[in-house]
Amino acid sequence: MTAVTPAARRERILQEAVRQGLLDPEESLLAAFVDLDGVAATVGALHEAFAGPCGEGTRQDAGPSAAPRVLHTFAAKANCLVPVLRELAGLGMGCEVASAGELARALAAGFPPDRIVFDAPAKTRAELERALALGVAVNADSFQELERIADLLARRPSASRIGVRLNCQIGGGSIAAMSTATSTSKFGVPLTDPGNRERLVRAFAEHPWLTWVHTHTGSQGCPLDLMARGVAQAVDFADEVEAAFGPGRVEGVDIGGGLPVNFADDEVTPGFATYVEQLRTHAPDLFRRGYRIVTEFGRSLLAKNGFLAAYVEYTKTAGGRPIAVTHAGVQVATRTVFGPDAWPLRIEAYDGYGTARRGRPVRQDVAGPACFAGDLLARDRALPPLRTGDLVVVPDTGAYYFSTPFHYNSLPEPAVHGVRVGADGEVEFALIRPAQDPWRLSERDGVGVPPLEPVGAPVPGVG
Repeated sequence: MTAVTPAARRERILQEAVRQGLLDPEESLLAAFVDLDGVAATVGALHEAFAGPCGEGTRQDAGPSAAPRVLHTFAAKANCLVPVLRELAGLGMGCEVASAGELARALAAGFPPDRIVFDAPAKTRAELERALALGVAVNADSFQELERIADLLARRPSASRIGVRLNCQIGGGSIAAMSTATSTSKFGVPLTDPGNRERLVRAFAEHPWLTWVHTHTGSQGCPLDLMARGVAQAVDFADEVEAAFGPGRVEGVDIGGGLPVNFADDEVTPGFATYVEQLRTHAPDLFRRGYRIVTEFGRSLLAKNGFLAAYVEYTKTAGGRPIAVTHAGVQVATRTVFGPDAWPLRIEAYDGYGTARRGRPVRQDVAGPACFAGDLLARDRALPPLRTGDLVVVPDTGAYYFSTPFHYNSLPEPAVHGVRVGADGEVEFALIRPAQDPWRLSERDGVGVPPLEPVGAPVPGVG
């Protein structure tokens, strides 16, 4: 039996979405789809990559054939829609959160607190108090945060696992905004700044509840060997703490996430197994010494398992170049619009029934609906000629795109649908997020609240 290609699968889903009215040129101009079968397969690949023998260990329950004790958490920032998080929880994932809002969503999705990791550089006292009361794992981002945690724990003990984030300062990748281990990164305790390493060791001496080490080198644009060498630095520090205070003083190492995604075509590369090979090469003690491991992958789990589809509303020519004006732009592809060189996306052309167009490619712009000149999904892109009523599909947008809309021009959030395809080819949709009604957006702005008093107006009862 011939395997169905990702492109053929998207076309089948698109055609059925049109047939069922989930895409309609009058009513549903833009919609997004999450391939739940693909999500399950990707999560399975992650678990398999870390399930192999970890080599000889020094922990009581580690040995030559023991698998690393791993908690894989999903970085909620990549797609924080509660039904998606709930799906991941059902697949055995934990959840990494970086704000109170993400923590609330993780809890709503059913993640047990002991499978949630709270990372953020600006946690408030109230947020920490709540996380510690729940038993959520916390990674402190600074010495000041460690002292705040110490103060809270002195008042009320907690079952939370507490770690400290290290900035191993080993350098950045090709996208500066995605590189978190540069010498001046805002994240973590800078490990090579004068005196910091010694101060961190003293923190472990002073705080018996501090039992984890955390690091994250970066994500898109960061090569795998750089990421693995960052983990190696964190493991070296954990080994130093254990040498000072005895085996078992560091319970585990949270190695972050960051596996980059191939946005050029449908090939899934690099894979999780390739990254594990890099870890075994550069950070073998991560496995040999039997540390518990936490991962925090996000984009690599969801990006290629989601796509956007939008209708072409108008076509025109300017300066000799064709332009297709669509309903997908900065509101759902913010990074690409503002950083097209760092975040290029593929565009696929379909007719209004969801059948791929096969015409001779013509160089054209694919524009969004927002009222500024830079709202372009693609510039000078070779595609079959687009016409009014056609559909454009934007693959690889399952993470950080439609799940995190940008409300420019009061553009509404599109509907998001989960998709499963049976062995017989039958497509089943489940609503993940309903589309916003643009005519009711004002309800979110406090309509019904008394008008604000003008500046300088007399205050009743004062005069």
